[in-house]
Parts: sequence; structure tokens; C-alpha cells
Amino acid sequence: MIVDQDFRRKLVYENHFWFFYFYFPAYVKCEMASFHQDMFALTEDESTRIAIIMAFRGSAKSSIFGMSLPIWAILGKQQLKHVLLIASTQQKAQVLLQNIKYEFENNRVLQADLGPFKEEQAGWNATSLYLPKYEAKITIASIEQSVRGMRFKEYRPQLIVIDDMEDIESVKTKEGRDKLETWLTGEVLPIGDLASRIIIVGNLLHNDSVIMRLKKRIAENLMNGTYIEIPLIDKNGNIAWLGKYPNMEAIEAERKKGYSEVAWQREYLLKIIADEGQIIKEEDIHYYDELPPLHPIADYRFAMTSVDPAISEKETADYTAMLSAHIFGRGKDRKVYLLPNPVNARLDSTEALKKAEIISRSLGNGIPTLVSVEDAGYQRSFPQLLVERGIPAEAVAISGNDKRSRLMIAAPLIKAGNILFPKNGSQDLLIQIFGFGIEKHDDLVDALTLLVLKLIKDDGNENRLVFPGPRNPEPEQPRPQSELEKEADELEILRQNALRSGDKMMWKIYYAAWNKKLQRERKEYWEKEEGENYNRNRGRWGL
Repeated sequence: MIVDQDFRRKLVYENHFWFFYFYFPAYVKCEMASFHQDMFALTEDESTRIAIIMAFRGSAKSSIFGMSLPIWAILGKQQLKHVLLIASTQQKAQVLLQNIKYEFENNRVLQADLGPFKEEQAGWNATSLYLPKYEAKITIASIEQSVRGMRFKEYRPQLIVIDDMEDIESVKTKEGRDKLETWLTGEVLPIGDLASRIIIVGNLLHNDSVIMRLKKRIAENLMNGTYIEIPLIDKNGNIAWLGKYPNMEAIEAERKKGYSEVAWQREYLLKIIADEGQIIKEEDIHYYDELPPLHPIADYRFAMTSVDPAISEKETADYTAMLSAHIFGRGKDRKVYLLPNPVNARLDSTEALKKAEIISRSLGNGIPTLVSVEDAGYQRSFPQLLVERGIPAEAVAISGNDKRSRLMIAAPLIKAGNILFPKNGSQDLLIQIFGFGIEKHDDLVDALTLLVLKLIKDDGNENRLVFPGPRNPEPEQPRPQSELEKEADELEILRQNALRSGDKMMWKIYYAAWNKKLQRERKEYWEKEEGENYNRNRGRWGL
């Protein structure tokens, strides 16, 4: 301890590290690490408006940012007047305030150098501490409450420290994560003035946590800010805090305190590993950068959309999911390229039908493409209504398989790379896949597994999906598979030629050939699949 009080005051006024080292020696139980210097430097950098610190448990991040910084920001050179501390619950926020209050009331050296901190008429209560000497206030809040419009005198919060705003429960579901992100972006980020700083401190609890979302935005230059990540052991095997853990034996001793493997990886190494029972993991996913040419030369077959309807806009209702894909090849060589940005929204019946129709036609550049819907309950009417709109829709039986069984059927195809995901635009689907059984909604997973069941059902049959329509009472015999393939390839060549040339006559030739194919497929489809249904409903269809 420096004996010269005047020199000590000047030093701690300018430097947060020395402020912490002199006044809170009880928190300095071992030699500090280099990352601590980075943390202190970040607290002193007033040009950084948003900082996110993700560090391992026991790294002293809360002591530095949640206890020392609010005090130094008022007593030190920054001379702030309004500091706001936020935690996940009011109880946790009060613990942060109580730790600061304890230092003001019991830290004799701090009182002697920079006090007094409290007068009889000053207001200290469960949610704030007022420091009359500095005309400053420390306030607490939780994510359970609104902080919009918060002020102390003329000061909006000049420093906002958010300590562990997420916990295991809040990150479990996408709905919970979305709710927290909405609160953060709607309540907290706009709360200060132009010079206000926001520091978010936490741990890795989920790959789609709010902190990870903010990290991604900073990395993609969609948000200005600084992100620091400090695992206990880095990717090269280096220990971050040698003063506390001098060797791997010390690390192992800490690990054997009773942590599960999942908790250890998450809390100390900042890695999310799959819980037992997770069907599909992150490493099982195969991605594609761009689609192959939609041409027979690339063994392109057809496009389709799988729909899981939930016809309601109520807040408690499930979402309607629509997942589209382009299919290449057959059998074990088949590749399913899932398309980005699937529909996952609350829609009424009219909106759902319109959306499905638009997607079906857009995938075929105006020509309707197949739509598959689960053959269950009220959903049976959905494909019938689409057929009436001129869309090739069909119901697919799930054969008594529950949701988990259906995903397990799809899993080998995903792991083998037969089902490929776009690098961008598949985040919502992947969240539901990785969190299956935990996430509140699994509508996109249902749409995916329905698509897989449809393809499996077609294996061993004619392997080419046809456009449904009215049947002929006197059906013709199906032609050989090779002839069907030849016809489809010739039709695609005509369409490509028309697209390239833009010639009206080419388009007339193409539509004449397409209409001929359409009429034949209508006959074959209704003979094979829907003959009885057609006879029951021919009056309604006006045939």
C-alpha cells in the first residue's frame, strides 16, 4: 500500500486497476492475469459505447464490472453522475447493490481517501444509493421491469452494466431469447444519451443466446461494439489465469468439484455440447454455398414445399411452417437442397393458402410445384383447397410415427449429407433441430420430417412427382419410366430456350407441350391415387 495519501488519491483517480488493487485487496487473492488488464483498459476506454465480455466462471468479471467499476466511474476521473446496474432478477440486482453498499460503509481506506459517502438526509434504499459529495446515484433494475425514461436529475444513465442477464431457464426456448432481446434493444440500448456506455457481462449458455446474437452483429459490422471472449483454456491449451490455476492439475481439481461435462464445457471452456438424447448435433449439419444448376444435366428433378399448417393467429397457437427444397438425383445419390428463409409464422387459413400458392408458383417460375401436407385431422382439407387453386398438393401419411421418431428417420440423411442446409437463412430451422424436445416450437422440424417422409414414400415407385388433377374415367396405362424422364427433360430444355430467347413463339411451343404433359399427368394421378375421392366430389368440382 502506498503510504502517501495524496499520491494514492491521484493514482486511483486516473487508473481503475490501481483503484481496484488498493481498495479491494480482499478480491485480489492471487496474481492477476493479462486478461484482467484488458478488462480494466476497457473500463477506462470511454470511446467504446458497447462492450460485451464473456468469460469463464470465477474470472472476477463481476467483481471488476459489477462492483468496482460503478464506484470508480463516480469517484474516479470519469466523474459520472448516474450509473445503472441490471441483473436477470430484482434479487440478483439487489445483491450487486448490497456489495457496493458494503464497501461504502465498511471500507475504511476508501472512506478515508474519497469519502464520506453517506449523510443522514441522503437516500439509500433497496434500489439505489445516493452519494451527496459527488452528486451521483447508483440505481439497480432487472430484466423484469421497464427502464424506459429513467433519469437522475438531468442525467440519463451514463454507464449501464448488465451482469448475467441470461440464465439456463431464460435461454431454453427461442421465445424466451427473443423476449429478452426485444427488452434489451427496446428498453436498454436507447436509454442513455450519446456518451452513455453499455457493458454486458455474462457466460455462454446457448449458441443462440442474446450475447451470441450481439457477438454476431458486431462481427458482421451490423453493430458498433467490442466483444471479448475468455475461456479458462484456449484452443492452444494455454491456461488463461495462471495465478489461480498454475497447471493442469489445478484445473483438474476444479473440474472434480462436481461439474457435469456439459456444465464444465459451458461454464469454463465456453463451449456448448449436446445433452444426451440430442438427435442431431451441430457437427452433423452439412451446408451448401450455392445451388447447382436447375437442369437435367445436373440431375435436377423437381422442387417441392412441405407445409405444417397451424390455422390460427392467437398468441398461444403454433406457427405455420413452410419449408421448400430442390431435389437432385435418386435413391442413395439423392441430394435435397433446403432453401433459405422458410415460413414460420402465425397465419389464418386464407393467409396460409395464399402463401403456399405463391411459394409453389415462384419455385417453378410461374409453374406450380408440389406442396405436401401431413395427412392428419383438419389438415386434410388444406391440400384439397390448394388443388382447387390449381396447385399440385397432396396429403402425406405419417404412418403413426411421433415427432421424435420422424426426426430420427431424417437424422441419417442429414448426417450423411443427403440433406443440405443453406449457410444463411436456416437459423430458425437449426435452432428447432438442435433444441428439439426443449424449444417450445418445432413446426419447422415437422415440415422437414414431412418432406423426408414424402421422399421416402416415393422411393421404389416411379420416382417422379406429378401434378394432380381430374382423372379420366377410362385411364391410360402408365408409360415406362424412361419415357417420362425423357419428356420432362425435353420440357425443361424448351423452357430454358424460351427464357434465354424471350421469343413469344418459343413460349407458345413450351406451354403447348407443358399443357399436354399436364393433362396426361392429371389422368394418371387421379386413376392411381384419387379415383374414389374424385367420384365422391365430382359434383363439387363441376365435372
